[in-house]
Amino acid sequence: MRVDLLTREYPPEVYGGAGVHVAELTAALRSGTETDVRVRAFGAFRDEPDVWAYRTPAGLENANGALQALGTDVAIAADVAGADIVHSHTWYANAAGRIAQLTHGIPHVVSAHSLEPLRPWKAEQLGGGYRLSSWMEREAFENADGVIAVSKAMRADILRSYPSIDPAKVRVVYNGIDIDAWKPTVDEDAVRALGIDPGKRSVVFVGRITRQKGLPYLLRAVASLPEDVQVVLCAGAPDTPEIMAEVTELVESLRTEREGVVWIDRMLSHQEIVNVLSSGTVFVCPSIYEPLGIVNLEAMACGIPVVGTRTGGIPEVVADGLTGRIVPIDQAQDGTGTPNDPDRFVADLAATLEEVLADEGLAKLMGRAGRLRVETEFTWDAIARRTRQVYDEVLAQKP
Repeated sequence: MRVDLLTREYPPEVYGGAGVHVAELTAALRSGTETDVRVRAFGAFRDEPDVWAYRTPAGLENANGALQALGTDVAIAADVAGADIVHSHTWYANAAGRIAQLTHGIPHVVSAHSLEPLRPWKAEQLGGGYRLSSWMEREAFENADGVIAVSKAMRADILRSYPSIDPAKVRVVYNGIDIDAWKPTVDEDAVRALGIDPGKRSVVFVGRITRQKGLPYLLRAVASLPEDVQVVLCAGAPDTPEIMAEVTELVESLRTEREGVVWIDRMLSHQEIVNVLSSGTVFVCPSIYEPLGIVNLEAMACGIPVVGTRTGGIPEVVADGLTGRIVPIDQAQDGTGTPNDPDRFVADLAATLEEVLADEGLAKLMGRAGRLRVETEFTWDAIARRTRQVYDEVLAQKP
């Protein structure tokens, strides 16, 4: 079986969880399922067999980002003839799969890593392009031969956002983790070089500066933590100047009140992130929208407990009281996920973090339990086999 994976992100140009997913899925499908995988990605040339890269078409360099993506999708769709399945990831590449489905008659599978109707703040970043990205996603999802959701919560979101989709077409296949690449690694000199004191307790955040990640709520919450607790923020790639300005103001204010606020805004190497996670006391995921959260799996694989919001797929990853803690949140149902009572959410987040920080012995036990959980339930081999099963089921249903 030949499968063409269509994606905006692929190493070395990886910006988030979807890019990690495609890279790991590609390797696992090739090695464990006898699948001929060809990757078609946005961006610069990749020096890897069976990987093709596509730049923005000439004449669209200054166009809206969604128009650039659509132009790139057309070029990708022209090249996939002969594939048995096209499998697109994120709205950026969804149109390529839909056009290939129409043009070549190839079955189209989409993976839902997020949903445009549940990210209305993207209008701040894309302007009118948000309407185009939403249309591209809706057209692909509603006509797909198969839909893969990365969590049960995401499956429910898909069916709520696109009620015309046959529920039988939507399968759940979790994200995974490379347990050899992500494992507890103690390197005190390496974390000191980043400005972190490995001898002190620390709360670690890793993520993009975007509304869905909930960083402003976290910055308000950590203000009430004991003064000896470090706050380590590995946060960059802001969606908009406005969210960057808000986060900058909150960090500067926090630094006037306490020491040990470490903000690393550059893209860290894989090993640097492993070192930071392994040195932390607790990892925090304050997201107000998170289909699953690969970063939580990465933290658990590095042996650190996770405090995460009760939203999306986070409770399916973090076992409350066993591998970390889940923070309650009462959210608006208008697609934004905004807390109905922000002060209550901030207070609950702070109290839960303080509870985990107060018992370092229990925190270490939770970290070990998290490592065991990813080893048994979230390996890429298992996810590749389940994904290949979806491909087989889709082909079996075609006339």
